[in-house]
Amino acid sequence: LGWKFYDADDYHSPENKKKMSEGIPLNDEDRIPWLCELHDILRREDSCRQDVVLACSALKKMYRRVLASGASAIESNQPEQPGENAALKILFAHLDGPRDIIAGRLEKRKGHFLPPELLKSQFDTLEPPSAPENFITVSLEKSLPEIVLEIENVIFQG
Repeated sequence: LGWKFYDADDYHSPENKKKMSEGIPLNDEDRIPWLCELHDILRREDSCRQDVVLACSALKKMYRRVLASGASAIESNQPEQPGENAALKILFAHLDGPRDIIAGRLEKRKGHFLPPELLKSQFDTLEPPSAPENFITVSLEKSLPEIVLEIENVIFQG
């Protein structure tokens, strides 16, 4: 695509990384500053008209709102109004699959601070996207090239 790529894991605080590496799940208080920082990155890139791919476990609807609208999304359940601080236009690609497939992939990952034991807490926190969110759901049972192609097709269709 020629787009910039960001891995949200690179932006976790040292405290969050330590907590996860010890097998302690993050809570909303841990995640909100991280999500706000990611929103700021997306906002900056958007202001430069730079398209971006962000790999991020935006598990809850509120987390996705923070990515799109920043800290103001925390205080308000109202959609952003058009104007200077309008929500970013984001397509969320929800990668969905059986827990055993995801667990197998986590087991193969080396040198990452998130241990496979935290997968249950991720599933417990997950609020799959739903209307009116701008999202697609892609099966993890497909091959990586098939997953990428499906997402690209939706992007290019607008």
